[in-house]
Amino acid sequence: MSTDDCTGPCDSGRRAFLTNTACGFGWLALSGILGESAGLGRGPSASIGRQDPNDPLAPKPPHFAARAKRVIFMNMAGAPSHVDTFDPKPRLEVDHGKAAGGKLRGTWMASPFKFTPSGRSGLPISELFPNVARHADHLCMLHGMYTDLPAHPQASVKLHTGNFQFVRPSMGAWLSYGLGTSNRNLPSFVTLSPDRGNGGAQNYGAAFLPAIHQGTPINIGRTGRVAARSAEEGVANLKSGRFDREEQREQIDFLQALNRERLRREKDAQVEGVIESFELAYRMQAEIPDLLDLSKEPKETLALYGIGEQDTEAFGRQCLAARRLAQAGVRFIQVTKGGWDHHRNLRQSLTDSCRSVDKPIAGLLEDLARTGLLKDTLVLWGGEFGRTPYAQGNDGRDHNNKGFTMWMAGGGVKGGFAYGSTDEHGYEAVAGRISIHDWHATILHIMGLDHTRLTYPHAGREFRLTDVHGEIVKDILA
Repeated sequence: MSTDDCTGPCDSGRRAFLTNTACGFGWLALSGILGESAGLGRGPSASIGRQDPNDPLAPKPPHFAARAKRVIFMNMAGAPSHVDTFDPKPRLEVDHGKAAGGKLRGTWMASPFKFTPSGRSGLPISELFPNVARHADHLCMLHGMYTDLPAHPQASVKLHTGNFQFVRPSMGAWLSYGLGTSNRNLPSFVTLSPDRGNGGAQNYGAAFLPAIHQGTPINIGRTGRVAARSAEEGVANLKSGRFDREEQREQIDFLQALNRERLRREKDAQVEGVIESFELAYRMQAEIPDLLDLSKEPKETLALYGIGEQDTEAFGRQCLAARRLAQAGVRFIQVTKGGWDHHRNLRQSLTDSCRSVDKPIAGLLEDLARTGLLKDTLVLWGGEFGRTPYAQGNDGRDHNNKGFTMWMAGGGVKGGFAYGSTDEHGYEAVAGRISIHDWHATILHIMGLDHTRLTYPHAGREFRLTDVHGEIVKDILA
């Protein structure tokens, strides 16, 4: 009996054969073909247009004219304190040391950091971000953010997928599904040095969307070494240790011949997805190493991002890699910096965290502006929630989901603009309130997508990133 007639254990044998034989074709390809529910042949909703099963990452037109073409999301995992960074509260200085009262346990704690009006707009920014402050007129502050729960895992998953109760596709996966990529040699969604905790791979997963839309994780900058790391160190299975390029091409041609024969006989749409994922992973081998070889950048550019400095080396590499990926056509790039969970030692720990990202973030904004990319790149910054304005211990702040700050910059949003507010102490959003669903709806709108029409059929219903919620925050749109 041939393997084509097998089911059950034989099917597992076939998968093992493909995995072992294609060991050099990349993490993306293997993760994209091994799932039973990958569904690579299913197209998006009719409002997007039928997806070509031979090229599931092909560029697709938006619903309407987009304000931005790509997204760079700087995820500050652990929840940075808004009242110490971008949302000054003079009332805390007056009430410092007084009991918060009511259901709040603790005493109000004034920020130990000074705020200064920055840019022509005069946005108040903490002394912790002197370099970012120079770009105040690009920033759109969202002071009325709130989310469901003050727990890291649930809030992180909600931030990325819109739902913490069930497995859902991540924001980057939805954008990949809706818009594809403008570079057929690269995935449409890349996540740089993702956080392994608080949701882990679910934060960049595709769930029930075609698996090729999940984020491709690349670990870069974790060692802090000044010398450029090879991309082959950061992308699992990118380079085969057994075959050279010609041998790999012969091998993939043989596998593709088998796949196409099966497609001819069975008309199985998933096989078309297998064929494309093999080809994409093969093409990535030629482009990714050069793309992420940061040693080719001029010294002044490396210095702009803080590369070569101990405190900023790691995140600087991530931000520069993000710019190069954006320039090369990747649709959604996420960079992650953990360590913002400051329950104690706030003064020193928050200073250290901000120092590690301040120069790289400012460098990214300046680089995007001078290369002309900022006008059609949406830059996002923020964590899963904020911190309490009352103290935890002598020098710390607890979790706070009631009100916090995120900011946007670049294509589609007003620069030098503040929207919404928390109360006089910074505990709860009281004006211009923005839920995570509203945030997602606004991001999709800026990218030219109607969040109510970007849907996918699963389990007998149409799903979307914003579930049945979400209002576009029109007042922040440029």
